Amino acid sequence: MNKKERLASSTPELALQELVEGNKRFVKNQPLKRDLLQEVHDSADNQYPYAIVLGCVDSRVPIELLFDQGVGDLFITRIAGNFENNDIIAGMEYACEVVGSKLVMVLGHESCGAVKAACDKVEIGHITALLNRIKPAIEATKISGKISSKNKKCVDDVAKTNVMLTIDRIREKSTILNDLEKKGKIKIVGAYYNVSTGKVDLLNTN
Repeated sequence: MNKKERLASSTPELALQELVEGNKRFVKNQPLKRDLLQEVHDSADNQYPYAIVLGCVDSRVPIELLFDQGVGDLFITRIAGNFENNDIIAGMEYACEVVGSKLVMVLGHESCGAVKAACDKVEIGHITALLNRIKPAIEATKISGKISSKNKKCVDDVAKTNVMLTIDRIREKSTILNDLEKKGKIKIVGAYYNVSTGKVDLLNTN
């Protein structure tokens, strides 16, 4: 089955399962054998990604690799702290409404530098405004101990809350994505990547 046929026959549930199975292969170090250059040639005229993933810029979170995906399989958008903005939502709307992708995933991760900086109230240039976007997750998280980058559980819990709040805002801001999800044409899910093990944990599958 080529990628056009796969997208045409896919469902939100199948799209999520593909990512789950791909991460299992990654963790086992058993990736599929791919001819990446052939995939480049095959996708030159058109693309049929079945999902879009919003992740962090962190270099330890190579999204295509950790889901064992090839050229043309996924739309990827990245920003420090993996939160939404209007441009990112526009990309998601293009992926799902125009191309027909079946899944939107917001992917947070362990030991997130942006979350650490937000917990420490770092103020540096444009970074300050970016970190302010993570403050609602700090406020919404029940934190045991000090709010600090040195408190690992605090950082990781805030990172997970940030994923879920991001999903809430995507649904609130995008009528297109909200309607597609309500009609069962897409899923919007949260996930959390463990940089120490390579494993992705789903946070919700609603």
